[in-house]
This record gives sequence, C-alpha cells and structure tokens, in this order.
Amino acid sequence: MAERATHRDRLRALEFETFVAGAGGRLLHTATLFTGEPSGPRGAHPRAEQLLHAALARTYADWHRLRGGDPYDRARRELALRFAREARRHQRPLGGPLDLLTPVERLVLVLRVYEEIGEEQTAALLGLPGDRVRAVCARAMARLRTPGAGRRGTPGAGHGTAGAGHGTAGPGAASPRRTAGPGPGATPGPPGAT
Repeated sequence: MAERATHRDRLRALEFETFVAGAGGRLLHTATLFTGEPSGPRGAHPRAEQLLHAALARTYADWHRLRGGDPYDRARRELALRFAREARRHQRPLGGPLDLLTPVERLVLVLRVYEEIGEEQTAALLGLPGDRVRAVCARAMARLRTPGAGRRGTPGAGHGTAGAGHGTAGPGAASPRRTAGPGPGATPGPPGAT
C-alpha cells in the first residue's frame, strides 16, 4: 500500500515538473505583467517570481483534484487571485511596460488581452460585473495608446480603483499580447508591439 502511494506521489511530482517546464515561462511573464516589473533575466523580477511560486505551490497542492482539468487554467486563476488580493503592494511604478496602469487595470488587461480570457470569464474570476471589466479594459487600453496620460500631475490622468501611482511608458513599452499571434476575439495591441 505504501509503495503504491509513493509511486502515485512520484508520478504526481513528475507530471507537475513537466507542466512547470512547459508553462512556467509563460506564467512568469503573466506574473511580470501583473506586477508591473520590467522584463529581464531570471531573478530580475522578484515580486513576480514570488507571486508565481505561491500560485504554483497552491496548484501543486491541488494537483490530484484537477482530474483532467487544465492545470494552466488553474495556475493562472490562482496567480490572478493572489495578485488581486495583494494589489496594494504593486502600486509603485517599477519601469515595466504596463507600469502606468493601476494594478486592477493591469490585471484585467493582462487577462483579457494577453491571456485571451473572455469578458464574462474574467468578470466571474475577479467577482466583478461584466460592464466593469469592459470599462476597466477600455480605460487601460486608452492609457496605453495615449502617451503621457498616466503620468502624475498630467491633465487627464485617470485615477484607477487600486491607486494612482503611475510611471511612464517608454519607447520600448510592449503590449500584453501573445507573441504567437492573437487568438479569436483578442484585442490587438499598439502597432509594432510584440
């Protein structure tokens, strides 16, 4: 009996390691977009890595409950919910491409555009009305398209629901779009964005 349990544990660990090897990079990029940290080499975005480690630990703990479910969806959901609970920690601009957005705007925009989650699904995941998700996403896209609109003290600078600490988007600011191309229903980013 103990031998069977040990075999099951090894199999579970192997499945999880394979999942992390395949999806870990994308999940880390999603976490980096959430936290607003600039992209960089491994270790250059400690807040995103900490967020991801916590989400993966929870995903691993619930691995046996997935039973044919999508582990990526489960990990992404845990990542988004953890970020939403900790949003106040992520208000200070860090120089990332989405840094001029509030944490709530980053969360909604990344889920809707980069992760290509439908409006209703995003609303259900975050516990927000669909029209609120639509409005937050539209406001975030408008901010990214309007140079300087998110700077402090700039006329027209909006105040998001989670804080007003915004930085500026530099010339290399990227859209939170998949590099493999947008999927059905995806909102394209600014021209030239990857």
